[in-house]
Amino acid sequence: MANLTDVAQHRLPWNKGKLIGQKPPLKLNEIYAIRIRLQLAHNTRELALFNLAIDSKLRGCDIVKLRVSDVMRGDRVCSRAMIVQQKTGLPVRFEITEQTRHSIEAWVGEGQLKYNDYLFPSRNAVSPHITTRQYARIVKSWVSLIDLDPYTYGTHSLRRTKATLIYRRTKNLRAIQLLLGHTKLESTVRYLGIEVDDALEMAEQTEV
Repeated sequence: MANLTDVAQHRLPWNKGKLIGQKPPLKLNEIYAIRIRLQLAHNTRELALFNLAIDSKLRGCDIVKLRVSDVMRGDRVCSRAMIVQQKTGLPVRFEITEQTRHSIEAWVGEGQLKYNDYLFPSRNAVSPHITTRQYARIVKSWVSLIDLDPYTYGTHSLRRTKATLIYRRTKNLRAIQLLLGHTKLESTVRYLGIEVDDALEMAEQTEV
């Protein structure tokens, strides 16, 4: 019994040394740094995935299941697209910027993907498309490229990035709610961590 007690007392908590909570969004300079490294590595697939993840603001479960037909019409990538979210069952629209369109077109051509193929097919037979776990590993590899802590950032960092940038520029919560596909405004407030950010901003402005 004493031995079992000793083991329990010395057992480390599962979250010891780990950062738990919201994953921070990427900053503009970090986005550019990752993008440049993927370009220099000629990693066409991951460049398309990274750009689309930033633009679309989709959850990982939705982005991994995108098909070519979701973002392309004929041989051109659409400037806007719409999908039905897996989590809520509700549609959400997102923009696809010019540089993202170019990177997707390059990847579709290089991968010889057909119209009904998954946009990011898996390289093994376990799943027809990359899994959310694979996507999470890829995201960790991206942030590691620019010497960020892979345990601090995650797939939600990419989902939050553009939404956070837009909010800081416009302060339009309703627009961010629509872009993220949230059903409640309160969810958007919590997701962006606005109350904390605004408090820090006010503190900086009143610093003496």
